[in-house]
Amino acid sequence: MKKFFCFGCFLLFFAFGLSAQSAYKSAIGLRFGYPLSVTYKTMISETNALEFTAGTRGFSGYRWVSATAAYQIHQDFSAGIEGNWRWYYGAGAGAFIYSFDSSFPEGDNSSFSLGLQGYLGLEYNLHNAPVNFTADWVPTFFLGGFGSGFGAGYGSLGVRYRMGG
Repeated sequence: MKKFFCFGCFLLFFAFGLSAQSAYKSAIGLRFGYPLSVTYKTMISETNALEFTAGTRGFSGYRWVSATAAYQIHQDFSAGIEGNWRWYYGAGAGAFIYSFDSSFPEGDNSSFSLGLQGYLGLEYNLHNAPVNFTADWVPTFFLGGFGSGFGAGYGSLGVRYRMGG
């Protein structure tokens, strides 16, 4: 987790010195966090977006894979910060498949869960390169399966390649 925090601080420090551009049609990249994911975001209007992810997360004794979809609303964020930052919020849903090995208390089996997600994040688009950076929090309520209930420890730092705009 320390590495992700240091990486995020470096990205934000680097981004502060550059001007920004917020318009793009779509972006593809990685979300470094929980879970580690591949992401594709497409803007359906100036302020509305759809984001799709496929991710994985593992610990000693179990691993999960996930697929999620989210609807997000983007707003300009100035608050005295130079450049064109945007913040976003939204909601989504996901499917999570868990697999356990015999050393895990749940035994050697698998489980399936659905999740309802909230999104709260910050996005920065570089002006001189087709790259954007994100930091977000994704609280999730799991329905059924292993880990059912509320989980507040999800989110990520992301980097994406912007296409169009």
